[in-house]
Amino acid sequence: MQVGISALSFDLPKIHLPIKDLAIARNIEPEKLEKGLGLIRMTMADVHQDAVVFAANAVLKLIKTENLLPKDIHRIYVGTESGVDASKPIASFLLSILESQYGENTFEHCDAVDFTFACISGVDALQTSLDFVRIHPDKKAIVICTDIAKYDLESTGEYTQGAGAVAMLIGKNPAIISFDTHFGISTKGVFDFFKPRRIYSKSELQLQNHIDFKENEIEIFKEQPVFDGQYSNQCYVDRTKKAYISLKNQLQKKSLYSDWKAVNMHLPYAFQARRMFVDLYILDDENLLKEFDKAVDKVLFTKEISKSEAYIKFVDEKIKPSELASSLIGNMYTASIFMGFLSTLCYFYKQNENIDNATFGFLAYGSGSKSKVFEGKIQSNWKEKIQSQKLFEELENSLPISIEQYTMLHIKSISESICKPKNECILHSIENEKPNLLGARYYSFIE
Repeated sequence: MQVGISALSFDLPKIHLPIKDLAIARNIEPEKLEKGLGLIRMTMADVHQDAVVFAANAVLKLIKTENLLPKDIHRIYVGTESGVDASKPIASFLLSILESQYGENTFEHCDAVDFTFACISGVDALQTSLDFVRIHPDKKAIVICTDIAKYDLESTGEYTQGAGAVAMLIGKNPAIISFDTHFGISTKGVFDFFKPRRIYSKSELQLQNHIDFKENEIEIFKEQPVFDGQYSNQCYVDRTKKAYISLKNQLQKKSLYSDWKAVNMHLPYAFQARRMFVDLYILDDENLLKEFDKAVDKVLFTKEISKSEAYIKFVDEKIKPSELASSLIGNMYTASIFMGFLSTLCYFYKQNENIDNATFGFLAYGSGSKSKVFEGKIQSNWKEKIQSQKLFEELENSLPISIEQYTMLHIKSISESICKPKNECILHSIENEKPNLLGARYYSFIE
């Protein structure tokens, strides 16, 4: 029995900041970001949007497109590192939103939970749901990856921001791609990127006089991470390489990527995969590996290979299709690898290329840190499911905003949405008066 992804949907912000404008504002050469990192646009969550909103819109599109009934859905698992509550998961918010559309208690028997392990959380949710369907072949699961990648103003990560969600229907006899049970895994506890609770004194926070906190110190959670970009890149390479080798050993193959039609990796920025994959490219080529072992300056040798005609061709054929959407969206954290997958499918569909039975490679990474490497086989009905996806058309209709509007959104000094919501779920309000409901988030639908 084959198990995998039967359908996909997505939800993205309707506004973006052109990377060129950000580069000029930060005194950075635009070409450094555009041609060096592959960044063209940076999508931004509007006033009425958060990670719950993106997830809700993506899952509702999936349910409606696939004509699913509540009784057809047996679990809703969310991969995210943008939770809006330290206790109540996004999945719980989603059940309430879904029941507002389909009726009270219609999802009462649906299991729901969030997974959190930085950017690999969605893959964790996927793997668990695949196992669930293998045990219960007549049941379906929905995996949703939703995030908002936010960095401090003028930080080195600022230009990699982005947002959005991807939802996937998991079941038997999948229409798009099937996966087996082999996953290469590499895990190590490190501090390359994390979001700690910061501790401040009352005086440091300059609290308003009418707020009476009992604590002398206050813990505050910030969306922006603490990170070391160079170290995180090295962790990315180390974990991915070891997970890749693990999968090779399981499958008893000399090379994996030689059998892959496309490579899908986590993309913190569009060109991350092409920069990082070169180590694996050398690893699987016996001649290159021998030269690498003999090289005095291994870093220089690797850079030369990355600029070689053969590697550039490899990138154009197997990696570039996944970069196309990332260039126009930015980092989506957990959703990044699956948006790359959707971007690749849309690319091959537009090229009218037959990829039936082709093998795709997936190399996921989450800071903290963990990598999972696995592969899937494209199914014969993939075109039928992808033809209705208007990914690049939707991105083309995105509204550009000014650097001033971007700054106001970032520091949350704007109260009205830049792009008026229509036919979508929105964050309606946050309770700030009722003592037993302080901070409760309420969502509604705008026609």
